[in-house]
Amino acid sequence: MHTDLVAALDIGGTKIAGALVDDDGRILARAQRATPAQQDGETVMLAVEEVLADLARTPMWDRAGALGIGSAGPVDASAGTVSPVNVPGWRDFPLVERVLAATGGLPVELIGDGVAITAAEHWQGAARGHDNALCMVVSTGVGGGLVLNGQLHPGPTGNAGHIGHISVDLDGDPCPCGSRGCVERIASGPNIARRALEQGWRPGPDGDTSAAAVAAAAREGDPVAVASFERAAQALAAGIAATATLVEIDIAVIGGGVGKAGDILFTPLRKALTDYATLSFVQRLTVTPAQMGTDAGLVGAAASALARRPDATAAGV
Repeated sequence: MHTDLVAALDIGGTKIAGALVDDDGRILARAQRATPAQQDGETVMLAVEEVLADLARTPMWDRAGALGIGSAGPVDASAGTVSPVNVPGWRDFPLVERVLAATGGLPVELIGDGVAITAAEHWQGAARGHDNALCMVVSTGVGGGLVLNGQLHPGPTGNAGHIGHISVDLDGDPCPCGSRGCVERIASGPNIARRALEQGWRPGPDGDTSAAAVAAAAREGDPVAVASFERAAQALAAGIAATATLVEIDIAVIGGGVGKAGDILFTPLRKALTDYATLSFVQRLTVTPAQMGTDAGLVGAAASALARRPDATAAGV
């Protein structure tokens, strides 16, 4: 059987996306379900199985030689389990085992969603050509992954680079992860919106209280909205600078819904970075928007599967 494709799953707190992907990173088939994030674990798994079933009904399914999963974390790639902070029904959930059963034994590679996005950006996006990079997704949560010495560095369990749960405010708000003052607790979309509302920002007539609505208000000069994004930018800068100081990255790539805010986020972020990245070997650090868009998680998950497949490898992964 000719297996020139891989299957991919991108599992987050909002959606579960699936795809069939070729060796060049092109998506040839898609499926998607909303994540029933507040339901029990079996209900979430049912949504995953429905996505896989949709893909299996396509004529190309038999050409898939492996399956890559990029999941919200933390994940444990060594055990094949996931415990996403924003999916409480999954705690040490045996995702790899269940996906193996659902696909009839298709080889599975599990990585965190931040690592998946990093793989995609390093393969085809903004981190291409960089040997040492941090790639981040700033959305419902904040995740990340590392490229070190030209290679993806997921770490033993697949969580290396998970910048969202670096504490940047020692006495800050409790985070669902159990710590305090995490980057995610300050810079994620829901927390940007929460802080703006707490400080007196009010949505427009449509009642939209999302981070995108806060960003729109900030562009119009609303001082509370501007302040909420500046606080998020400061948290991101502190986390990025700490990472750069530790492992000497030269570029930080930021994607996800919050990254789409553009200059409302990147201008104060770059300014704040000068306050935190002060040592000589991190002063040349650049911050840039991601290029891979909403398909980054799928392309990165596919890259992880391609890299482990005997007959095909993803360049630079």
